[in-house]
Amino acid sequence: MLIRDVDVEGLGRVDVRLGGGRVVGIGRRLAGRGDVDGRGGALLVGLHDHHVHLAALAAEAASIRVGPADAGDREGLVAALRRGAPGEWVRAVGYHESVAGELDRRVLDGFAPDRPVRVQHRSGALWVWNSAALRAAGLDGEGDGRFWRQDERLRGFVPPVRLDLRGVGARAAAYGITGLTNADPLPGEGLPELLSVLPQRLVVMGAGDAPVKFLLDDASLPTPDELAASMAAVRPRPVAVHCVTRVQLLVTLLALDEAGPVTGDRIEHGSVIPAETMPWLARLGVTVVTQPHFPVERGREYATDVEPDDQAHLYRCRSLAEAGIPLAAGTDAPFGTADPWAAMRAAVERAGGEAMGRRAAMDLFAGEPRHPSRARRLTVGAVADLCLLHVPLKEALDLMSAEVVRATFIGGRRITPPE
Repeated sequence: MLIRDVDVEGLGRVDVRLGGGRVVGIGRRLAGRGDVDGRGGALLVGLHDHHVHLAALAAEAASIRVGPADAGDREGLVAALRRGAPGEWVRAVGYHESVAGELDRRVLDGFAPDRPVRVQHRSGALWVWNSAALRAAGLDGEGDGRFWRQDERLRGFVPPVRLDLRGVGARAAAYGITGLTNADPLPGEGLPELLSVLPQRLVVMGAGDAPVKFLLDDASLPTPDELAASMAAVRPRPVAVHCVTRVQLLVTLLALDEAGPVTGDRIEHGSVIPAETMPWLARLGVTVVTQPHFPVERGREYATDVEPDDQAHLYRCRSLAEAGIPLAAGTDAPFGTADPWAAMRAAVERAGGEAMGRRAAMDLFAGEPRHPSRARRLTVGAVADLCLLHVPLKEALDLMSAEVVRATFIGGRRITPPE
């Protein structure tokens, strides 16, 4: 394939030839048939979402969203849960206490007593079931209906959920995404095969030689020695440690010091990174995979939910990069927006000295799949996972919008619909 007249960073308007799944030529007036006229639009390496939950994202097609921006308040939540025929299972996602307070089975019984209802908290860590759901599943004796990190157990008690994986892949391609890292902590044995219908290149944490995910919760936090022993047990594979609180980060850094870091180790989220820990992170060389859009999407709730002492340390961007800490980003969809361009805009518009330059923000999603902080560039010999834009790079950086994406290529094959 020959893509003519594209804007390639540092080279201006050139032609790009693809062959054997790679870029085999870049230059002006390359000979051959022009399969695609680039019309002066930028040709970039494809984006990679370095932290996403693909099965949960695919299940959204069979779910209703009940977060602050969706349901709004108690009245909106009740209306959402009562949609559909009585007796049908309701799977609601994205809930936060700002909508209608703390939920348990009795609260949900008051909202929708005539159908099985299960509501997932926005964090993804908690499901709340009403009495009808508990009875239908044979779990009526399960107390208040609140299940903390029990997804794997609960899966066998609910009707199968339709997973729209093809839709997930198509929407990702429309964003210019050519690769996805699934960040589930306990991937099922058949998950890689299930996800194989996606056209994107995949990294599935916990599978093959991909990083092993460690999920930390303050209530069950291991000691640094215990976490270090768990890390040592999976070496030489890298680890990806879920850190959303100050204490989780400190335990992780102590454990990495003891176990010894390896190339590819990651901190997932890095929600709270105190300034005094940044030299420590830089010395370990561990990559932080952050979500710069969360302070934008969740700003109102963070203002009340997050400890005042932690407010200044939320989802750092620029300060991490300036401290020499390897940095990348993932959307955390469906728990955050699936649009990486929205995350880039958030990184550029951050307050409190955390705003990044536009090119640096784009690089958060341009890293190598196994080494997220190593930004890829379009060069001869590179894998032909590419994103063609409607506009030149400068204009794309100004707009920072998924609307600039015209076509996506994986291994040199166009996977977006032809024009």
